[in-house]
Amino acid sequence: MNLRKIGVVYRKELIDSLRDRRTLISMIVIPLLLMPLLTIGMGLFTAKMMVSAMQETSHVMVIGGEDSPRVMSAIRTAKLVALVPAAPDYIKQVSKKKVGAAVVIPKDFDASLERNETMTVPIYMYEGEFPSQIAADRMDKALRDLGAATVRERLAARHVSDALLQPINVEQHKVGSSVLAGLIPYLVILLSITGAMYPATDLTAGEKERGTMETILCSPVSRTDLVLGKFLVVTTTALATSMLAVLAMGFSFLYAKSAGAGMPLDSASIFQLNIDAGAVIAVFAMVLPLVMFFSAVLLTIALFAKSYKEAQSYLSPLMIVVILPAVMSMMPGVELNMETALVPILNTSLVSKEIVTGTYPWEYIFFIFGSSTVYAAIALAVAVKLFNREDVLFRA
Repeated sequence: MNLRKIGVVYRKELIDSLRDRRTLISMIVIPLLLMPLLTIGMGLFTAKMMVSAMQETSHVMVIGGEDSPRVMSAIRTAKLVALVPAAPDYIKQVSKKKVGAAVVIPKDFDASLERNETMTVPIYMYEGEFPSQIAADRMDKALRDLGAATVRERLAARHVSDALLQPINVEQHKVGSSVLAGLIPYLVILLSITGAMYPATDLTAGEKERGTMETILCSPVSRTDLVLGKFLVVTTTALATSMLAVLAMGFSFLYAKSAGAGMPLDSASIFQLNIDAGAVIAVFAMVLPLVMFFSAVLLTIALFAKSYKEAQSYLSPLMIVVILPAVMSMMPGVELNMETALVPILNTSLVSKEIVTGTYPWEYIFFIFGSSTVYAAIALAVAVKLFNREDVLFRA
C-alpha cells in the first residue's frame, strides 16, 4: 500500500466526482434543503394545524337527552362546541365528516344519575381525523366533568370530603420528546447512503461504461491503492452529505425551538429535543463508521455492473435493506440493548436517537462505534479482493 499513490487516485477521482452535477445535488443540495424542510417545515406545519384545529368550534350531534336537561346543559356549556340538529343517520354523518362527533344520551339519564346508577354514553368519532378527535375529547371532558360534579354532590350530601377520591397528585414534567428523535437518525442515514451512491456507481460501473477502467488499471498503481483511493472519494462525499445533514438538523432545531416558544405546550413539544453542539458532533461520530461501511458495500455491488443503469438496478434494492432497520428504530418496543447493538444500521439509528433526546449511553456508544468499524473494515476487505478479480472487473 502506497499512501502517495492512494492520494493521487483520491485527488483525481474527487475532482472528477465534484464535476458531476448529480453528485453535487445529492451531497449538498438535498441535505441542506431536506433537513430544514422536514424539521422546521413539517414541525411548524403540524403545530400550526394543531393550534388551528384546537381553536375551531367543534360541531357535535346529540342523540336523545330531551328528558335530561342537566346533561344537555353540561354539553351546551362546553367550550368551543356547537350543537347541530339530531338525525337518524348520525354515524354516516360522522363518517362523511359533516359533524365532528355524535353523542348518544341514554333515556332517563338524569333520573338514573339521581338513582346512583352508572350510565354509559357512546361517543362516535372519525378515527384518524384530528378535528373529530378534538370534538370527541371535548364531549368526553364535558361528561367526565358532569360525573365528577355528581360525585362531589353525593359526597357533600353525606358530609364526606371529596379529597378522599384523589389522595395522590401526579405532575408530569416534560424534559424531552421523541416525536422527531427517531426520524432524525433515519434521515441522516438515508442521506449518507444517497450521497455515497452516485460516486460509487460512477467510479465503478461508470468507468466501465466510458471505457476508462482499462486505462486506470494500466497505470502504475496497484489494485489495492486504486480501490482505497476510490473508497476514500466515496467516503468523503458521503461524509460531506452526513455532515451537512447533521449541521442542518442542528440549526433547524435551534430555529424551531425559538419559533415554537410561543406555541401552546402540546404543539411546541415536538421541538423539545436536546440538539446542541455536543449532540451534533456525537451523532456525526456515530455515523462515521456506518458511512465507511456504506461506501465499501456500494463500491462492491456497483463493481459487478457493466453499465451505470445496471448498477442503479443493483443498488436500488439496497435502499430497502437500509430503510428497514432504520425504520425499526422508530417502532415501539425496539430498544437499545446488547442484541440490537450488534445489528448494523439499527444500532447506529438507536444510539443516535438516544443522543438526540439528550441521553448518552457511553457503554453502547463505544461498543457500537467499534462494531460498526469492524463491519466497515470487512466490507472494505471484500471490495479490495473483488477489485483484484478479472472476472468481476471485466464481466461479460
